[in-house]
Amino acid sequence: MAEKRTKKGSMSRVKKNSIINYVAVAILTVIGIFLSVCSFDIPYTTYTYNGFASSISLGLDLAGGISVVYDCTLSTDSNTQDLDNAIDATVTRLTSVITKEYSEATITRQGNSRIRIEVPSVTDSDKIFDLIGDPTPLYMALTDGDDAEARIVGTDINNVRAVYQRADGGDYEYGVNVEFTKSGASKFASLTADAANGDKKIYIFIGEIGGENTQKLTLNCEQEISGGSTFISGSFETFEEAEEYALQIMSGTFNVSLELLESSVISATLGAKALKLAIIGGFVGLLLIMLVLWLRYGDFGFLASFALVIYMVLMLFFLQAIPFVQLTLPGLAGIILSIGMAVDGTVIIFERFREEYRSGKKIPLSVKTGFKRAFWPIFDSNITTIITALVLYILGTASIKGFAITLLIGIILSMLMNLVILRFLVKWYLPFNSVKGKKLHLPKQTRTFKEPQTVVTGGEANE
Repeated sequence: MAEKRTKKGSMSRVKKNSIINYVAVAILTVIGIFLSVCSFDIPYTTYTYNGFASSISLGLDLAGGISVVYDCTLSTDSNTQDLDNAIDATVTRLTSVITKEYSEATITRQGNSRIRIEVPSVTDSDKIFDLIGDPTPLYMALTDGDDAEARIVGTDINNVRAVYQRADGGDYEYGVNVEFTKSGASKFASLTADAANGDKKIYIFIGEIGGENTQKLTLNCEQEISGGSTFISGSFETFEEAEEYALQIMSGTFNVSLELLESSVISATLGAKALKLAIIGGFVGLLLIMLVLWLRYGDFGFLASFALVIYMVLMLFFLQAIPFVQLTLPGLAGIILSIGMAVDGTVIIFERFREEYRSGKKIPLSVKTGFKRAFWPIFDSNITTIITALVLYILGTASIKGFAITLLIGIILSMLMNLVILRFLVKWYLPFNSVKGKKLHLPKQTRTFKEPQTVVTGGEANE
């Protein structure tokens, strides 16, 4: 009697622990769903929280915007004859120029000599075209006029940014901070030394020297500047003016000449409709999958649906948390494919349960063996898909990258769902039902499975 009471008490504690675990996971899941879809003002602050789903960065095909394609050739003042490296450097410079104001913009290389620029959610397309539509060369010289000798060109400049700081120890002013490359710093030191010694001015030309539309800024220089950077001030009344001029200077630092091949403004209407239909279709599909899992696997199917909800919350979280992820239509396809593979892994696990149970094993042993037998098929298939996604992301174009990154995130989360989350959910279920196969829609057992017993003979244990 004492032994029975001990076993009963132990089973009661196990059930209690399982209930606590289920309640804790359910509360966290509900909180996750709330944080995923709801937006609200945070009390006592001016900050508004937007849910995970609303915070996901959308690509051009979903949010609308502009798309520009340039063909690249080496500029006349380029400091390199390697077009391939010059294009890579120009992509970096363009990224620096554009993402300062449009953080969701993507600048990618296309083919051997083209650059594609995509800026989603743009309302003022004219400003974008002013910024990137007509890049101009930049020169610094000591004389003004058509015969001015360029001492520094755009490729000698490393970075340009608008700042608000003290000018020569005086008052704070809006201005532009120009950072030079290593060779550019040496040239600028020589230029400023000549300007200071000869009591001359430094002229910055944005555009061809002597050109009709060339902008010019005149700088006074009283001493040699050898620190590799300089602060231009004195003519900017607002930070916006300084920032606009910084962007103009930066646009003159490209290593290549950019010829506009095509430009298009994409309406967000089609993308919004596609996103809405995708969300509705995905929700309906998810409900149908949950229904099929429950009809096929009973209580285990319900646990799988629970794991699938957790999977979707984690998917939304990581899509908005990873900085370089932009959701596109191909990206939606990647999410749907990863959901399918997650469900496929669940089916493999449960079918292994059914096979083990059909052979005569009890439910706990069938679960243990089923997970063990399903691990390597799931692991192998997912690893090959992960490798494929990595290759597509490294070598693919922008749209392919969108598909690859969401597929990669989804596959990693599906492995977590099937091999960790689902395993715990099933483990916590067994104390409540370890004998009733009907509740799990398990098939009839075809033969009796006898678990190995240990027999002691002659001082040795034999099975």
